[in-house]
Amino acid sequence: MKITSAEAMLSAIQEAGLIPFFSNKIPGYSIEELTPAEFWFDGGDSLGPWDWKIDCVQSGDIAYGKFVWGGKAAFATFEVYRELVNWRRSRKACIPSAEEQKVLDLMAERGSVEMRDIRHLLGIKKSAADALMARLQMKTLAVTGDITRVYRGQDLHYVGWQVSTFCPPESLFEDSRSGSSGFPFAAFMEERSLRSSLTPEESYRFLSEVIRKNAPDATDALIAKMLG
Repeated sequence: MKITSAEAMLSAIQEAGLIPFFSNKIPGYSIEELTPAEFWFDGGDSLGPWDWKIDCVQSGDIAYGKFVWGGKAAFATFEVYRELVNWRRSRKACIPSAEEQKVLDLMAERGSVEMRDIRHLLGIKKSAADALMARLQMKTLAVTGDITRVYRGQDLHYVGWQVSTFCPPESLFEDSRSGSSGFPFAAFMEERSLRSSLTPEESYRFLSEVIRKNAPDATDALIAKMLG
């Protein structure tokens, strides 16, 4: 499959179940490698996957965030992301720190936060806020809630500048149906729950099978590093 449009990108994610955004240690297994070079990002009118990811996030069925390879961007369908949540949250390493809990409390209060909210809350620089949010996404305690395009200049020109908001996965996938989360993208879908019927070990095996479906030559070691 070649990704040449937002629709094709969404189809690729749905078919894969779980796929990193950028090329990685598993050859051929990324949105980047499925996208012809002329569509990746040429600085012209075509912004490619950098912009198409907005349509995928707003489809209501896709999780997007830094939740593979120790904090690298990836996409997952709801069904696959649910098993990632089940696996990750079973581990002690995914218990939030005191600083991370402050951000989670702010999310609970506001529904979603931007990076500037985190910086203001904790009094930290952008790089530190980015790292903290990456950790929360790896722990599946936060996910990208929405991405909005930023139009600048007198002609309101869009050249790819975007603002992301972050929220707990439950707000995006479970609360969106009622509209209480502020993310109405999945309001038309049936009621869903992030609670898996599998054990954490079964979820890990499920995730391994998803990866091997896309990358048959992926070794156990590489899968372990990707899943964290």
